Amino acid sequence: MGNMDGKTVEELSSTEIHRWYKKFMTECPSGQLTQHEFKQFFGLKNLSPASNQYIEQMFNTFDFNKDGYMDFMEYVAALSLVLKGKVEQKLRWYFKLYDVDGNGCIDRGELLNIIKAIRAINRCNEDMTAEEFTDMVFDKIDINGDGELSLEEFMEGVQKDELLLDVLTRSLDLKHIVYMIQNDGKRMDMTERPCTEITTVHSLP
Repeated sequence: MGNMDGKTVEELSSTEIHRWYKKFMTECPSGQLTQHEFKQFFGLKNLSPASNQYIEQMFNTFDFNKDGYMDFMEYVAALSLVLKGKVEQKLRWYFKLYDVDGNGCIDRGELLNIIKAIRAINRCNEDMTAEEFTDMVFDKIDINGDGELSLEEFMEGVQKDELLLDVLTRSLDLKHIVYMIQNDGKRMDMTERPCTEITTVHSLP
């Protein structure tokens, strides 16, 4: 436990781990976060059904051994991925996050629902609608046109398109949620938030 696609907790400093452990045990003395506690821990309240589904899916992807709880090692591995993970590692995690039904492919509905949920949580204003953004992603990387994205299509397509990679990475950046943990639920200033600059997408070929 404590790793994800080769990502280890050693890539966080001992100071960081100590700080996270103190916070984790203060908020969760049992040493195991339930899904409900996970939402409280991240200061996420009064979520819409779509946003709630997104957070539950996030919890499930971080519950590496699928026992219904997140222990400290799983928690630190998740933070390590968010804060220091390489692009390929993050894309693999994003794919798992999008693939809500776990069938190994992402369809338009899954992507659209997650994008809507992320926008609701991030509270960012976008020029492109969630529907337009979803269509753009599929138009660019659904190579065989079957309406579904395999892991291979997703990984290869996003990494080949620098602007799409930039947009997806920033729109899914969870550092603002990490900030909320560190600052007892206080939201990051909007000027510091990783909102997606969707206007750049209009220039995509």
